[in-house]
Amino acid sequence: MSPVRPRFAWFMMVLLSALWNAAAAPATPDFDSAHEETLKILTGFIRVDTVNPPGNESRGAEYLKRFLDAEGIPSEILALEAGRGNLVARLKGSGRKKPLLLMAHLDVVGVEREKWTVDPFAGVIKDGYVYGRGASDDKGMGAVCLEVLLLLHRLKVPLDRDVIFLAEAGEESSTYVGIDFMAGKHWEKIESEFALNEGGRIYEKEGKVQYVGVATTEKVPRPVFLTARGVSGHGSKPRLDNPIVRLAAAVARVGQWQPPMRLNETTRAFFKRLAAISPPEEAFLFQHLEDPALGLMVQEKLRVTNIGYNSMLRTSISPTVFKAGFRNNVIPGDATATLDVRWLPDEDQEAFAQVLRRLIDDPAVEVAMAETGGRKPSPPSRLDTELFRALERVQQRMFPEAATLPVMLTGATDSAQLRAKGVQVYGIGNVSTEEDSARVHGNDERTSVAGLRKFLEFVWWTVIDVAGAGGTGR
Repeated sequence: MSPVRPRFAWFMMVLLSALWNAAAAPATPDFDSAHEETLKILTGFIRVDTVNPPGNESRGAEYLKRFLDAEGIPSEILALEAGRGNLVARLKGSGRKKPLLLMAHLDVVGVEREKWTVDPFAGVIKDGYVYGRGASDDKGMGAVCLEVLLLLHRLKVPLDRDVIFLAEAGEESSTYVGIDFMAGKHWEKIESEFALNEGGRIYEKEGKVQYVGVATTEKVPRPVFLTARGVSGHGSKPRLDNPIVRLAAAVARVGQWQPPMRLNETTRAFFKRLAAISPPEEAFLFQHLEDPALGLMVQEKLRVTNIGYNSMLRTSISPTVFKAGFRNNVIPGDATATLDVRWLPDEDQEAFAQVLRRLIDDPAVEVAMAETGGRKPSPPSRLDTELFRALERVQQRMFPEAATLPVMLTGATDSAQLRAKGVQVYGIGNVSTEEDSARVHGNDERTSVAGLRKFLEFVWWTVIDVAGAGGTGR
């Protein structure tokens, strides 16, 4: 046999392999132009007023639907109540795997306009940030997820999973018109194995990405009401049973108290991984949280220096509303305080309420819990799934100096209702600093322009990994 033939055969094998890999690999988007389009979507989205209450989420749904219609991507708006629509779109895959859901909510909280330095509904870009209500929570996520869907469609990326886009109503205060409605009445339209939602962040400190936080579970919101009762009377004659005085003392006791720490699978992994990438003095704190001798001291240090981490360690209590009296010269007959309690997912709430009663130690003060809402405790999303591993791989590729940390979100999202139905949901978010995160629900809310480009790439490559035909997620 001529020696040319083996070489020719080998050459053909290499060529065919290269052609096969090139055909199987998805096209890489032009991320510069995709970033520009994402900014356009986001700034326009911010200008659509969807403050909840009243919501008017259909305005936001119609705005986003225009981008889908322009590309010929089928979508529909579903509403339980007039003006409170939910937008759903789907790209079909081969069906070899169950769908992936990309989601974000349409509504935003209200604003104190006089305390903003920019128009909160103008979508202003300045100093490297997009400013506006919803820039972070949650219209930035919505713009990125929509852009990823548009890119998948334009590039004709072959998919092993359907990729579903959901922009839901009512997340901020009325989930019955949003995720509850969609999960209860239209489950077949959003049923999925995995979902990416809000709740995490690409945490940047001193100009460097420290970690990619992925929310795998979250606390359960359920307010507690303290009510003190007494005898009303003339303000000129002080009474020992003045309910305002009794209630103020009860609120002070609760405010000074630190509920006991209890780690779970997510928070234990979070602090272990965080210690591995932190400076020695910070790592010492994270490594000694459960130390029999140093634990309480370490926890108190975190309580003072990092209120976010401290809240992840325990059921948290924040007094938020105080209602009492109606005239300057009248002692009221009752007074009520609202405690914003964020429960650990496995907290025995009735037993905890009994602890509060013993702590307050005043029979004139009643402790009552609010009716349970739509967000109930559910098992955390696992750390061994295709999607979590895909998130880790993309982090290692894009931010090799960082780490992927599972996070217990101290707030609440629509992920809770999906986890209750067995969906493995992971919360992610844009590149942000502590200051950026502190502005969520606050004044001058903003999101990083440069960070948005990185976040867009992060979501894109994660979706390709877990949903693309021949993706590495196995």
